[in-house]
Amino acid sequence: MKSLIIATTILLATFSAQAANPSLSKLLSLYYDVKNALVSSDATTANAKAAEFVKAIGSVDMHALSAAEHEAFMPLQEKLTADANAIAATTDLNKQREQFKSFSNNIFTLAKAVKLSDTPVYQQYCPMQKSYWLSNEAAVKNPYYGKQMLTCGKVTETLK
Repeated sequence: MKSLIIATTILLATFSAQAANPSLSKLLSLYYDVKNALVSSDATTANAKAAEFVKAIGSVDMHALSAAEHEAFMPLQEKLTADANAIAATTDLNKQREQFKSFSNNIFTLAKAVKLSDTPVYQQYCPMQKSYWLSNEAAVKNPYYGKQMLTCGKVTETLK
């Protein structure tokens, strides 16, 4: 019985260590909202969701992050904030899509370093823009061209 309790405790500790941090998961969710707005060519929603991202990143509780999360997050916090601020500062879809390239690269760097989601995160690539983005689904929906070239691209990496 004692060994069963110890095994269960170890299993739960391992599982909880692998769970995504809620405040960092919120950032990924808002990133997806910006991406989906760009897929829909909706500059107003992209603007609003990017502004929400800025608020969310500013409210991340550093004390709630593990040492590894803190180490990965700190060098990217300013970059992600600047990317989201640039998207939130305009309703020009072309400018938003251009800034989204850097935003995607920075969020991917964070996603590679720490677990942001308990579900797979798909890195996708647009050969026309030579740029990447992240998605919560394997089906390609291109944020750089929207309806013009909705399914142009491919999955290049899956983070689990």
